[in-house]
Amino acid sequence: LLGLYILMLRRKRKFAVRYASVALIREALPRYARWRQHLPFALFLTAVALLTMAVARPAAQIEVPLSRTSIILALDVSRSMCNVDVPPNRLTVAQDAALGFIEDQADGTQIGIVAFAGFAQLVVPPTTDKEILKEAVESFTTSFGTAIGSATLESIDAIATINPDIQFSGVDLSDVENELLAQDAYVPDIIVLLTDGANSRGPNPLDAAQRAADRRIRVYTIGFGTTEIGAMVCSPEQMGSDAFGGGFGGGFGGGFGGGFGGPGGPGGDFRRFIMIDEETLQGVADITGGEYYRAENAEQLIEVFNELPTQIILQKENLEISVFFAFLGAVLATAAIGLSLLWNRYP
Repeated sequence: LLGLYILMLRRKRKFAVRYASVALIREALPRYARWRQHLPFALFLTAVALLTMAVARPAAQIEVPLSRTSIILALDVSRSMCNVDVPPNRLTVAQDAALGFIEDQADGTQIGIVAFAGFAQLVVPPTTDKEILKEAVESFTTSFGTAIGSATLESIDAIATINPDIQFSGVDLSDVENELLAQDAYVPDIIVLLTDGANSRGPNPLDAAQRAADRRIRVYTIGFGTTEIGAMVCSPEQMGSDAFGGGFGGGFGGGFGGGFGGPGGPGGDFRRFIMIDEETLQGVADITGGEYYRAENAEQLIEVFNELPTQIILQKENLEISVFFAFLGAVLATAAIGLSLLWNRYP
């Protein structure tokens, strides 16, 4: 097109010199800047280029928020959570922080509650009903033992019930071709695990963390409490019906038996299991792409909950933008025709 345009200009000059005088041309042609003569064609040429690009259906990669997210709160309700080193005791402070965290979440966020002591149980499946979640947290009772690995696996299963892309924890993905494993981004679902001790029962926490990592689930671990071994003072509600290791979770998940003599009870290596195993908690976070937090008092715990990355994950998607090229090309073509008729009224 550009070559044809140049050829036409040359023929026009040749025609003007051959058949008319210079004075006549100057008198006949309108007085405008030289660039106005070529602007319509330049616009038309640009329009053709844009329309050609539109035919190729170009696409741009943009980040869009995922519409679905869920958070599983896995909270330690072992008897050591009755330690009064964080007044009135660790469990009460953890409950208050969890209640505030639940209240602060967006209305569309699904939250599930897993309570664990000697083993773990899903107390409340993921839901957007904050009242049910709060009632469950307020109803916690304690028991003996700390099953961090079991809590992680139970949390994975809770996510799997609402996210069809997530396999249950019992499925070994190490030798399975899984489209999810090829993705760079994590799933929007996360696990927040709070404990004041070390794993004393059930699966190895690091093995359970690998199961979460295989599913692109991040686990954020919180070590709560001081290094002091204070008095264990639970309220009657926190002790439950059985002062020697009754169920936890109130009406939502009671019925757990715990007792003396096990590795998590007074008959075992008590001090070892009531001290926070920071190395393991850090390892769980590292394996899954999460983060480990340490909190020794109520203020620090609230701050930790506020720092948790619960915002919706952005996912990259391809957006076809051919319509923009076509629209701009049409506008420029129309402008080129209009300017040509306005400025070049003379042959």
